[in-house]
This record gives sequence, structure tokens and C-alpha cells, in this order.
Amino acid sequence: MYRSESIALDVVGVSKRFVKNEGFLRRWKRRGGGNGHSSEKNATNRNGRRVVVAVDGVTFQVHRGEIFGILGPNGSGKSTLVRCLSTLLLPDVGSIHIFGHDVLREEMAVKRLINRVSVDASFFKKLTPMENLLYGARLYGMGAREARERSLEILARLGLRRDAISQPMEEMSRGMQQKVAVARALLTQPIVLLLDEPTTGLDPRSKREVQAFVRELRETHDATILLTTHDMLEADVLCDRIAILDNGRIVALDTPAALKAMVSSDDGREPTLEDVFMALTGKHLTREGQDE
Repeated sequence: MYRSESIALDVVGVSKRFVKNEGFLRRWKRRGGGNGHSSEKNATNRNGRRVVVAVDGVTFQVHRGEIFGILGPNGSGKSTLVRCLSTLLLPDVGSIHIFGHDVLREEMAVKRLINRVSVDASFFKKLTPMENLLYGARLYGMGAREARERSLEILARLGLRRDAISQPMEEMSRGMQQKVAVARALLTQPIVLLLDEPTTGLDPRSKREVQAFVRELRETHDATILLTTHDMLEADVLCDRIAILDNGRIVALDTPAALKAMVSSDDGREPTLEDVFMALTGKHLTREGQDE
């Protein structure tokens, strides 16, 4: 049950499983009840196929206006969790409420409140950034004039060159395409913004521009932001609180300062979030291999 208007995201005991079949993952169909946790990470279903537990009994709350970070190694379940929050996947166990709206029973109400930026953003590659943005705006009921004006404003704020706006997306660099993905999400001024590695592929200047715009969106529009990232410094400077996810479970959740206070440094320097990450997960920071 939703408890307070000050809680933007209320996630309780959420689990998501997939069945691994010939190298591919497909949805696992739950039979019977469940308590939100899997007793075995490498269980098998009735047909003998391996069941992969991507998210395992995750519980947390995000306060209104908060920037909440999720850190974790590849395969920890970060992206699967974000897809559950954005209604792209349905949790097998547990509940998710976005400002009181249940993602299972009130999908359309949730979609009107949120937008999402993925590291693997999809576009109509033959169309220009402006054409892609105008198409997206129409899906949210925005008028063409308002959408065009706001698109130009956001693209300029993100540092996208004016001449690039009229180029086909397929001719743009990976970093420039990611800027358009961020602009598309910000265009509708969502009150909950789900950012799944939004600055991956961006150069340092572009990364700072996106980070500054994220802060601005929170300050000027009272937006609530959930951020997954592999950039420890980005998480440290942006997030009010951070959850560290490992093997589908939250192993720590606190402010960046409190998390860093959990570990000590052997060489006398101040601990960093990377030290915390290594201590709690025992894994290196890398994007090699398949992510969650």
C-alpha cells in the first residue's frame, strides 16, 4: 500500500526471473506462490532449463525530488530493475508503485509520469534528431510548435550543434545519439526520470553537460531521478543516496558519504565509492561482456 505523497518510488520485494534457453533469456512463467526471494540462483525449471534470477527480493523507496543511484557490476540486475520500474517488464514477485500508481494495474498512469533513457536507445535512424523528437512528443500529446521550441532549447542546452539537428541519426556519433536520447526523455518534463547509464559513450564535456541538466531538471521541475551508472564519480557527485546491487540483491543502501565510511583505505587516502564497490561486490569496474 502506498504510504506517503513524499515517496516517489516504492519498491517492495521485487523479483524477476528468466529461463536460459540455447543462449537466450526468455521470461520465466511463475507457477504457484513466491516470497520475493529465490533460494537458488541457478535453479532449473520443470523442463530442466536454467532459471536466471536477475532481480531477487529488492526493496527500497525513493523520495520525491531525490536523485537515487544504483551501482552494480555487469549482470547484477540494474537494467532489469529499471525495465520493471518503467513497465517494460513485469515483476514476477513483489510490488512497484510510482507516486501511488501500481505498475501492474495502472500501467498507463505510470507511463504518463515517467520517461527513460537507456544505454541502448532506439531511434528511427533514417530520420533526423528533430524528427525523432517530434515523433516522440506526439506520443505524449504535445503540440508540434511547443515540441519544436522545447526540442531546440534542450538540444542546445546539451551542446548539440545546430547543423547536426538536420542530419540523419545514422550519420551521428554514438555520443551525439545519446544526447538525443537524453533530450527525448527530457522533452516531456517527466516527474520521474529513469536514467540507465545515460552518459555512456559521451566525452567528458558532454558528460558534464548532461549531469548539469539532470541537476537542473530536479531543481526547476521537482523531478525525481533514478540513475544507474558505472561511473563512480558521477554517482558520488549526483546522487543523494545510492543502492549497491550484486547478484540481484541490494547489499548496501545509504548516502555516498555513509557508504564511503563503511570501508577503510590501506594507503591512508580517503576511501572512494570505487573502494566501496570493490569491497561489497569483489568485482572490477568493467563493461566487458553482456550486461543485465
